Amino acid sequence: MTDLHPVRRALLSVSDKTGLIELGKALAARGVELLSTGGSAKALRDAGLTVKDVSEVTGFPEMMDGRVKTLHPMVHGGLLALRDNDTHVAAMNEHGIGAIDLLVVNLYPFEAALARGAGYDEMIENIDIGGPAMIRAASKNHLFVNVVTDVQDYEALLAELDANDGQTSYPFRQRLSQIAYARTAAYDAAVSNWMASAIDEKTPRRRAFAGELKQTLRYGENSHQEAAFYTDGSNRPGVATAVQLQGKELSYNNINDTDAAYELVAEFDPAESPAVAIIKHANPCGVAKGATLAEAYQKAFDCDRTSAFGGIVALNQPLDAETAAKITEIFTEVVIAPGASEEAKEIFAAKKNLRLLLTDGLPDPRKPIVAYKQVAGGMLVQDKDVGYVGMEDLKVVTEKAPSEAQMQDLLFAWKVAKHVKSNAIVYVKDNATVGVGAGQMSRLDSANVAAAKAGRMAAELGLKESLAKGCAVASDAFFPFADGLLEAAAAGGACVIQPGGSMRDDEVIKAANDKGLAMVFTGMRHFRH
Repeated sequence: MTDLHPVRRALLSVSDKTGLIELGKALAARGVELLSTGGSAKALRDAGLTVKDVSEVTGFPEMMDGRVKTLHPMVHGGLLALRDNDTHVAAMNEHGIGAIDLLVVNLYPFEAALARGAGYDEMIENIDIGGPAMIRAASKNHLFVNVVTDVQDYEALLAELDANDGQTSYPFRQRLSQIAYARTAAYDAAVSNWMASAIDEKTPRRRAFAGELKQTLRYGENSHQEAAFYTDGSNRPGVATAVQLQGKELSYNNINDTDAAYELVAEFDPAESPAVAIIKHANPCGVAKGATLAEAYQKAFDCDRTSAFGGIVALNQPLDAETAAKITEIFTEVVIAPGASEEAKEIFAAKKNLRLLLTDGLPDPRKPIVAYKQVAGGMLVQDKDVGYVGMEDLKVVTEKAPSEAQMQDLLFAWKVAKHVKSNAIVYVKDNATVGVGAGQMSRLDSANVAAAKAGRMAAELGLKESLAKGCAVASDAFFPFADGLLEAAAAGGACVIQPGGSMRDDEVIKAANDKGLAMVFTGMRHFRH
């Protein structure tokens, strides 16, 4: 038995009418009978095509504001009937059910309504019922039926029909079926997750996650790993929504690091000051604010010039020519910014391998979203860390209080520490990182690493003392012992910001007082694993 089956009758019912007329004409030219509903039928008819309304087939008018139109045996029988089953064929003949060989459906725009912040009642009205029911029926019966849910598959469908004299192959129908089931799964995931949020269900019994393929990647973290990049439809400004103006295709690591960089730089309000973050392996190697973007970049670069080589640069303001010229002085993998001047684009154009990504804005660092991570046999789900600490939240716990300038550096360091892998120690001076200790197994080791980097860069810059001299120190979690704090003090730390909450807080506070340090508690930690 051949796996080829002809397409003689098609049902087209779409919300997104992109390409609908061209598809209808192409099918009609191949002798395919067209069935349709509502606006789709009108659009096809207005284009001069002969179309039969589904209401003519079912014998029932569309009713209840279009909620009921395709939920009928004349439709579902035509989709579900097994053409090689005598009982099914007999039932079709007895009840006058015509076979439907092709279903073209895309669903009510639920995700679009969600993205624009539609109200509860409008969201409910955008939940499609008939569409998913037909898609699932046609997908199940892919032995005989073709189901197309994505506009981008119209061309492939017509090519398949041309290649097989008006027929389609079983592997082709299998692929369409898989795509269709993924589409209804993603749709249901969007609905269920929205409803969980709408009714404030923090831990729903079942969680569904879905994504749409944006890019097949050359490989994953390493060359032996296959990988792909999927978007979730949330439209959060960042690497998923950015437009790439130039450069090679982004790699898995590029995407991961660029996301980390842009989320970090978004912590700094562009209305207050230009800011730049340089990222390497998902950790910041330099972050700074300045009077100009160029100054901010130079200060960030001077924190760790070695690590900045081949890094990712994120800006909180549109890229200008002066900053672009500075960035191109060393090899940089990716630059991401909320816009760029024409002069900056021209400067970058000479660096063909440098990727330039432009977005419509910055992500909101305080907007709650769901974050998830795969583990063996399951998935960890949590709210993204959008914790914020302002001046009013800080509690001075030492005899000495920080000066106003130190308070600014402490808050700057705290924002950076939130984006450094634990255990994190960050040294900051004059609104710029001067040492970053990331991902160490002990807080003492992180303090050592940050101090070593600050000392090395001072030597490279020809300075007589460490960049950390007189710096503000941030610790992403409390000091369990005084040793980490003492190490930071020895490196040059003058003031400290940390969550507090250790059973040895008194011991740590005493050590700070003994060293003449000012220290504040935030009451909040920022573990990042």
